[in-house]
Amino acid sequence: MAWRRRPEARGALALLALALCAPGARGRAHEWFSAVVSTEYVDPQTNRSVRSVSESGRFGDSSPKEGARGLVGVPRAEDRDPEGCEAGTRFLVPGGRGAAPWVALVARGGCTFKEKVLAAARRNASAVVLYNEERHGNLTAPMSHAGTGNIVVIMVSYPKGREIVELVQKDIPVTVTIGVGTRHVQEFISAQSVVFVAIAFITMMIISLAWLIFYYIQRFLYTGSQFGSQSHRKETKKVIGQLPVHTVKHGEKGIDVDAESCAVCIENFKGRDIIRILPCKHIFHRICIDPWLLDHRTCPMCKLDVIKALGYWGELEDVQEVTAPESPPGGVSAAELSLTVSDGERSDTGSSESPSTSDPVPPCDASFKEDAGENTALLETGRSDAQRDGPAC
Repeated sequence: MAWRRRPEARGALALLALALCAPGARGRAHEWFSAVVSTEYVDPQTNRSVRSVSESGRFGDSSPKEGARGLVGVPRAEDRDPEGCEAGTRFLVPGGRGAAPWVALVARGGCTFKEKVLAAARRNASAVVLYNEERHGNLTAPMSHAGTGNIVVIMVSYPKGREIVELVQKDIPVTVTIGVGTRHVQEFISAQSVVFVAIAFITMMIISLAWLIFYYIQRFLYTGSQFGSQSHRKETKKVIGQLPVHTVKHGEKGIDVDAESCAVCIENFKGRDIIRILPCKHIFHRICIDPWLLDHRTCPMCKLDVIKALGYWGELEDVQEVTAPESPPGGVSAAELSLTVSDGERSDTGSSESPSTSDPVPPCDASFKEDAGENTALLETGRSDAQRDGPAC
């Protein structure tokens, strides 16, 4: 799943930013200065002065940040101490005279930086230049040499240091000038901040995992409920299909097409409209009431539970058909409704039929007559037939 910027992801980023920006989150800033190294010598073959300047050095942590100048001296080859670690190391300074200032050039390694600086200081060097190891290439490194006094100490890269050493070993006087370069500030994140960020990250991961689990559980439950709802709707649709329907005809007695209207769509009934008759004797367009019953199961007007009125109880998945109870006094079942009787269909023989019923109207049903007259004009036809065909009470 593609990662998106969800609330939990934004919260993790906010915690990370808070951890980095909180007071005390950052450790002590480390400050250091680069050194501008200038070398100058006379080429013995061309007798021309050769000069090069580059900001390729780095001052030691305990070194005073000030300039220095002098002839370069390197450990003598016969002493076999190119690192200048021995206290009695002697230096070769071509062109050096008496007390003229000179700069010691030694290789890194063999002992501590402090020991190298002190060994050169005993020989009255005004500054110490260390060149890095070959494996570091053109890089320099920080140097810690506390306790060396006010002597200037810098480090240069291995190629630069070897270039100067080879000139000095050829007995060519090389003058080096050290200048203060650019100030650099390097900030470190404290260990406390790292721990805080780690805890915040783990916490947000746990919250994200819990959210995902909750999301998929809800999705699973929703899918199951949708499946059950679809099955329930199918069963409900079958039950609704058992309700009687009727096609409205022009000139039909019992339905005034200009006055009667469907309570769902608020439109008058017209000829050839198909209507659905509910057990409560309310009528609606079939295309209007069927969707309503699928969702609500009740009559929009009187709130009668149509499903229960048809004799189905409980869940529809376990359809348990119960014999419909007899109509109470004043009540009429849907099977007894007759909406298709017209004036032309009456006969003098006293017999009448209803397209929507198969059961005869019982004699002396005074309750039926009263209920039909009170509720709807649709029952007038059935009442007239009952009065004409049935025996007198």
